[in-house]
Amino acid sequence: MFMFILYLHNIHLTIESFICNTNLKTKTIMKKLAFIISIALAVTACGNKKEQKETANDAIQLEGTISVDGSSTVFPITEAVAEEFRAVQSAVKVTIGVSGTGGGFQKFSRGETNLSNASRPIKDKEKAACAENNITYLELEVAYDGLAVLVNPENTWVDSFTIEELKKIWEPAAQGKIMKWNQIRPEWPNEEIHLFGPGVASGTYDYFTEAIVGKSGSSRGDFTASEDDHVLVQGIAGDKFSLGFFGLAYYAENKDKLTLIGVHNGETVVKPTLETVSNGTYRPLSRPLFVYVNSTSVKFPEVVEFVNFYIDNAAELSEDVGYIPLPAELYTQQKEHFKAFVESNK
Repeated sequence: MFMFILYLHNIHLTIESFICNTNLKTKTIMKKLAFIISIALAVTACGNKKEQKETANDAIQLEGTISVDGSSTVFPITEAVAEEFRAVQSAVKVTIGVSGTGGGFQKFSRGETNLSNASRPIKDKEKAACAENNITYLELEVAYDGLAVLVNPENTWVDSFTIEELKKIWEPAAQGKIMKWNQIRPEWPNEEIHLFGPGVASGTYDYFTEAIVGKSGSSRGDFTASEDDHVLVQGIAGDKFSLGFFGLAYYAENKDKLTLIGVHNGETVVKPTLETVSNGTYRPLSRPLFVYVNSTSVKFPEVVEFVNFYIDNAAELSEDVGYIPLPAELYTQQKEHFKAFVESNK
């Protein structure tokens, strides 16, 4: 199209040049011809613009609303994906709630959401709730995360914890008994420990208690709990004698307000980083993160498009917001599993 317009334009210039060097009668004829070519140029240009517009609009064919809820840990990844998705599918609205992994699964099992963010695998009771409502689903891994153990920057005495020490602090038997820092190590201050952690509906809480205490959902209850990790950041940052835990990404956003503490993995003290989480040396506090897709939702093309977009961009966007990407071959597997899931639920 461009070459055709250029060809007409060159003819137009040639005719104008010729008009300047010929007699009146010929000039009249040539002016009419030049006018016709000008009209052709204008129509062709308009057609080209229309073609360009239609090409651009090809990328904005879908509309609708996609409802997501669940983990506050997975939220930053899904939010980043949704933001990028809006750039290519602006007529699709993606709403993302933060009810915690457990709260998200409650809504998911009732068919209230299309996707559920989860920082742990679905539990048996949640599977049963889905089955009661004839909801089947697909589990997709989207990234890795490390649980960060954190203290206030004014804390100068803690440089690491063992798993046994963390258990001593957080297990149910510690409530009302393990109250001061010097009960963990004698050389630590004779000051109260002020604990902060995710709420009981959080997948992060479930994972931490299972990894540290030995039973999911089992811990002391006398700690400041919140499903909002920003509240936990503020609590730890404002209290010299605080101790807390949450997903690594929220530490990455608030490095200037918090101190990250290493955990002894049985061989050496390790802090969570992209390398130590992905290679498994930050154990037992490394974990995969998930998105669950409702089978009825894949009947909607906007949901299928969004999930494919999510898988295609999860590696880059998860790293952008402080998480650790899966190996490339795992994303390929997730894409294949989702394709099969869509085909089986048409």
